Amino acid sequence: MKLYDLLENKIQTKVPDCDVLGITDDSRKVQKGWLFVCAKGEKFDGHEFAGKALENGAAAIVTDHDLGLEKQIIVENTRKFYGELCASWFNHPERRLKLIGVTGTNGKTTTTKLIKEILTKCGHKTGLIGTIQNEIGDEIIKTENTTPMAFEFMELLDRMVKSGCDCAVMEVSSFALVQHRIGPAHFRIAVFTNLTQDHLDYHGTMEEYYKAKRMLFNICDLALINTDDEYGKRLFEEIFCDKYSLSTQGKADFYAENIALSPSGTNYDFCLYGESIPVFVPIPGNFNVFNSLAAMSACIKLGIPKEKVISAMASCRGVKGRCEVIPTGKDFSVICDYAHTPDAIENILSSVKGYTKGRLICLFGCGGNRDRTKRPKMAKAAAKYADMLVITSDNPRDEKPGDIINDILEGLNDANVPYEVVEDRKEAIFFALKTAKKDDVIVLAGKGHEDYQVLAGNEHIHFDEREIVAQGLKLL
Repeated sequence: MKLYDLLENKIQTKVPDCDVLGITDDSRKVQKGWLFVCAKGEKFDGHEFAGKALENGAAAIVTDHDLGLEKQIIVENTRKFYGELCASWFNHPERRLKLIGVTGTNGKTTTTKLIKEILTKCGHKTGLIGTIQNEIGDEIIKTENTTPMAFEFMELLDRMVKSGCDCAVMEVSSFALVQHRIGPAHFRIAVFTNLTQDHLDYHGTMEEYYKAKRMLFNICDLALINTDDEYGKRLFEEIFCDKYSLSTQGKADFYAENIALSPSGTNYDFCLYGESIPVFVPIPGNFNVFNSLAAMSACIKLGIPKEKVISAMASCRGVKGRCEVIPTGKDFSVICDYAHTPDAIENILSSVKGYTKGRLICLFGCGGNRDRTKRPKMAKAAAKYADMLVITSDNPRDEKPGDIINDILEGLNDANVPYEVVEDRKEAIFFALKTAKKDDVIVLAGKGHEDYQVLAGNEHIHFDEREIVAQGLKLL
């Protein structure tokens, strides 16, 4: 591609037009004829490698200030401009798809999965970008980030377009918004699920976390907002696009009432446009009422007849690691869930508590090298609903598991709930299984879909809780 075609007249430069054979913001990947964009990361600043990139044959470099080098193109924000270059490189696939973005602390994965399933069942080949995996129709693609980096993101959208997709639904993380990973993507619909404490090790404060999420609603045509959430109420007042409220607790533009929970799923009345329509969601959990409500509302706002949407929802499957029932063949139950924030812990436990006949046993830990302040809060949330706690490890990373557990235990100082500390997570699961009695429900919180554990030095070891439970059951 010619340099000037790639730039699309967005910036004036004295660098002569030339062939560009590739683009990257990683100095290690620069090849002869490539355009190198100097972006600042957490550990490295690409500007430090600009001279070396030119020595290695880069066609030009993009910088945010004058480096005194030949073939430099100066822009205001290199990270943002890189996203625009990536879109241009792939001939703007984001313009050829109906994009639906879902953001919030909890519920993104389930909501996006349900939207994709409904759209697929209603005849739309749909792509999905999310925490667990990326999907192009039925093709499964492994993912490492909730939202891919800019080049990978546009490359993925390009693959979706070429495979015949007309829609793409994606989880949009706060990191992706702040770091401009989605380039110039514009969304037909944006959904806000909720905002609770998470990622403060990155954003610093809840206010900055909220502002990051709010960015999505400056680049969408229509917003669906959870107005049961305090931040959702604020967001609804602050944005100027076409907007609709969602609620499971009262009246709204789209809302649920007469909610009836069961281990096999949930029945409720879906209220919209003055109508009240009975629906069945074959996924247990009170929090999945909102997820399904948001998913159906988004599809209806895309123009799909409500009758088709409701019919499709009735046959949707659950999401791996999201209130997932692990078969035991015993007289007690085991549920695996990704809950790793105070709010998520409270959501899963309060929901399961509603249909637990025996004791509710919660096993959880907290991730290392992450926000320490949420650890005691997670313990308090768990103690609020559980009849017994098993405190263990999660992904300790570079922290000592014992230190993380001590932070968790601070939240149990005033709690009147029995607990056991079993540092090794596998042994903790075995302990919970041995402890379980008739009609008890064990909730394994924190790992969800993950089939690994992250130890010191970023070492990933295989750890699938479904396999661990199967092993533990053989020991009973």
